[in-house]
Amino acid sequence: MKNLSLLAMMSAIAMTGVACSSTAPPASKAEGATATPPGSPPAAPAAAAVPDDVQKAAEKSLGSDTDVLLFGNLSKSGPEQVLAVNKAKALPPGVARGNVIIRAVILEKDGNTWKEIFRGDEHLKNPRGFLGGTPVAAVNGWRMQAEQDDAKGLLLYFTPLEAPKGGYATPVEVRWNPKVKRYQSMDRSFENFLGELPALETPESQARL
Repeated sequence: MKNLSLLAMMSAIAMTGVACSSTAPPASKAEGATATPPGSPPAAPAAAAVPDDVQKAAEKSLGSDTDVLLFGNLSKSGPEQVLAVNKAKALPPGVARGNVIIRAVILEKDGNTWKEIFRGDEHLKNPRGFLGGTPVAAVNGWRMQAEQDDAKGLLLYFTPLEAPKGGYATPVEVRWNPKVKRYQSMDRSFENFLGELPALETPESQARL
């Protein structure tokens, strides 16, 4: 009788231990998923894929080694536009990496075709001529900064990597002028648009619009 009582007591203790140690299984994770540490910022959204016709149009202007940086209603004027560049592969000594380019174009869609409305290579120009306030001497590379303003549209800042002969490595702002419907450079105050030059021999002929 004593043995039966002891056996019953041991059985009850064992069942109690099982009940106390049972916990809900951890939530399963998707295979390959990684946990995000607490307090980490949310992951940045993936960049939009460049449409095939946009990439082909950019490569037609700048060749196969072309990066499309922005596309869409860049000027806030309606038509679809594309900003594409050729990035510099080699940098001068002491120049930090960044958006260093040797060429840039802005293309605008006109029906089923794309037309070039701005080009930056050794000089900055649009279909009307060379942009006012830009270096007369050839520039072999630019540091370019692009910003998208909700009201003004695309703002571009071009700074020569090296001071051009007879000039200074000062930034040049280029933006869409809604009055004349083309990209133009701004004066040193970044408030007034500068007109184009048909040739670079007469910088004093720059005219404000």
